[in-house]
Amino acid sequence: MDDTAPQIPAPSARLVAYGPIRRLLHGLARGCGRALAPCLTLGLLALPASAATEEAMPAQVSADAQADGSHHITSGGATGPAIAHDARLAGDGVRTRMIVDLDRTVEIRAFTLSNPYRVVLDLKDVTFRMEPEAGQRKRGLVSAYRYGVFAPGKARMVLDVTGPVAIDKAFILDAIEDQPARLVVDLVQTDDESFTKAVADSAALRAESAPAHPQPGPAAEEDGRPVVVLDPGHGGIDSGTTGYSAYTEKSIVLETALALRDKLERTGAYRVVLTRSTDTFVALGERVNIARKNKADLFISIHADALARNDGQARGASVYTLSEKASDTDAARLAEQENKADLIAGINLSDETDAVADILVELAHRETRNFSARFAHELVGSMKNRVNTHRIPLRSAGFRVLRAHDVPSVLVELGYMSSPEDLKQLTSEVWRDRMTDALLEATNRFFADRIATAAQDRTDTTGSIAARPGG
Repeated sequence: MDDTAPQIPAPSARLVAYGPIRRLLHGLARGCGRALAPCLTLGLLALPASAATEEAMPAQVSADAQADGSHHITSGGATGPAIAHDARLAGDGVRTRMIVDLDRTVEIRAFTLSNPYRVVLDLKDVTFRMEPEAGQRKRGLVSAYRYGVFAPGKARMVLDVTGPVAIDKAFILDAIEDQPARLVVDLVQTDDESFTKAVADSAALRAESAPAHPQPGPAAEEDGRPVVVLDPGHGGIDSGTTGYSAYTEKSIVLETALALRDKLERTGAYRVVLTRSTDTFVALGERVNIARKNKADLFISIHADALARNDGQARGASVYTLSEKASDTDAARLAEQENKADLIAGINLSDETDAVADILVELAHRETRNFSARFAHELVGSMKNRVNTHRIPLRSAGFRVLRAHDVPSVLVELGYMSSPEDLKQLTSEVWRDRMTDALLEATNRFFADRIATAAQDRTDTTGSIAARPGG
């Protein structure tokens, strides 16, 4: 969490609470759902520093409003991740408060994003242990929220809001007696002009202070093995679909990717790179960058699908390739859904641009699409011998994650989590073994000529002296 951004102190948002008054503030935060107006008046009480006594808080907590309307809160040092174990909303369509219970104070940054309207809370080193249905609660200005790991050492909460809002207050209450530490965020209605300016100012400030994002190192130049990049979809704050079950897409596809990695590596024929190997969010553009930086010869993005409750039934695995025009309405729906991953995780998409329309890029893209289609056909053939496939197993649509112009890429939908039969298979180790066998077989076939040529070259090199007795 960076501290380099200029800060404007907001005395009204700074709390130094003591003794009985501290207990009053916690009681107000806890009970604000029953009496919001008094909470918002008394709960934001700011005490002068002269009120300090020997009963001072063990760790000082402050909330500083940024010039851009965002808030950056720092806290005393602690070891190990903090735990967020409950969250609740109170208020109405004019002013809404969110309260998050924590086992200790943490460092946070709060800011807004547009298209659609969102409020983002970045929390340093936090683990969420809240009820699965917590994010489905809505009230006042907040229509839904989600949470999860965003990057190593950083968690994120994203609040979907009903319209333009301003972050009126963001502050932390330290734990006291039987009350946990609490993060409190107050949102108020604002106008579009003020909201848009706050979003732009906040984005510029974060861009200036953002550290470089680490990426896996590129494959060694002397390693002639094909590079296969496996991309388990979603992760962290973005759980993917659930199919109205207790399972999450992000976990199912990660387990499949790890199993496939192990099988590919055991052959010794491939260098395997994963876009993520843990429950961490990775932006769509970053996934493509990982493939390109590692000079990938094949990119396999792994997902699972689900239909809405009233959209009928569907079963089976599918393989998708990139096309600007979707092969069918279901493919278009899926691409639109998967392309929202960055939006769901609170990524600012306003600065994204399309690939440069260069003739050489277009020619490379055509060749890449041919290789992608070839691998897709190989994979469908391998899957049909081992797992249940969709009635239309080979499809195409405009998936953002497949847009590396120089890397053959496919997106594999393992099945439908909305289908009880598919869900049973998706969570079965036996089925996962069959699916990863199909992926391994298709990969071996795709690279068969290249692997055979490389093996022959190694044989020629190592055997050339022996083939010439007497020198």
